[in-house]
Amino acid sequence: MNGQTPGSPALNGITPVQQMISSCSGALLTSLLVTPLDVVKTRLQAQNNPLGKGKYFVYCNGLMDHICVCENGRGWYKAAGQFKGTFDAFYKIVCCEGITALWSGLPPTLAMAVPATVIYFTCYDQLCAALRARMGERSQEAPLLAGAIARVGSATVISPLELIRTKLQSQKQSYGELTSLIRSVVQAEGWWSLWRGLGPTLLRDVPFSAMYWYNYERGKNWLCQWYNTREPTFTITFISGAGSGSVSTSPPPSGSTIWMQNWITYLSGPVSSSTFSIMKKIVAHDGFRGLFAGFFPRLIKVAPACAIMISSYEFGKAFFRKHNQERILPQVHSTNT
Repeated sequence: MNGQTPGSPALNGITPVQQMISSCSGALLTSLLVTPLDVVKTRLQAQNNPLGKGKYFVYCNGLMDHICVCENGRGWYKAAGQFKGTFDAFYKIVCCEGITALWSGLPPTLAMAVPATVIYFTCYDQLCAALRARMGERSQEAPLLAGAIARVGSATVISPLELIRTKLQSQKQSYGELTSLIRSVVQAEGWWSLWRGLGPTLLRDVPFSAMYWYNYERGKNWLCQWYNTREPTFTITFISGAGSGSVSTSPPPSGSTIWMQNWITYLSGPVSSSTFSIMKKIVAHDGFRGLFAGFFPRLIKVAPACAIMISSYEFGKAFFRKHNQERILPQVHSTNT
């Protein structure tokens, strides 16, 4: 019925499980390739503003941002000397601490980024296909809406987990104490306290997601026409992902500085501050330029991260699509004969 054989994939020739595997592989690859860049960036910043025990800092691998806590009294890093630049930092970190130091902080990144990316990309594809079928002549706008909704869903699901992870790290509690931690937070401030910091995250990420997917789909279609091909190649998806990530990364008034301040305010004590009150404090202290702090470092990471993530995701989907076609065609042939 509907021209499909039993067991055939329901969306674009692949199943939701295969979409999840593709997005999971993309998140792993992106984290492995981009994490060393952020480690070096953070270490370069730390030599000008040393991070002592108990200090918080933002860690971003291009997929997600995390609040991390320094755990030892001499800072979160070994003394590798004074860095003169990016390449010098790479060399000295590898020589003094070993090559594995370039992937410091990777486990918590994978623990949060992988499930968030799986939810995000799978929801986007499912929503986009459903919206295109319903929107008719306006189907080209489906990626805009699907991207926004998918980002809201993934951020809402992951936000409580990120809060719990950060509090576990900052308060040195074991995973066995997780239930009592959640109960104490809910009793003290209610269920909504688990989503503290979600507002500024959505304010930054939802517009980016909507514009990213819209620009990506348009760019991909344009390049397919340029190269006269029906199926996008790895090069096409890589260029489209990098270009869309660069164009879509606008400096919203809820950038990394506000997001970090909101979380640190919560983790440091019971004092509650809204996003807009924190924005006012930043403007009063640093001016309007303070609202855009961290924009250019974020842009440098977002473009390659988007390119690696989307191209590997599309490659995975193409692999499964070809595999499914090879598996289904013999069944169709035997049925017809």
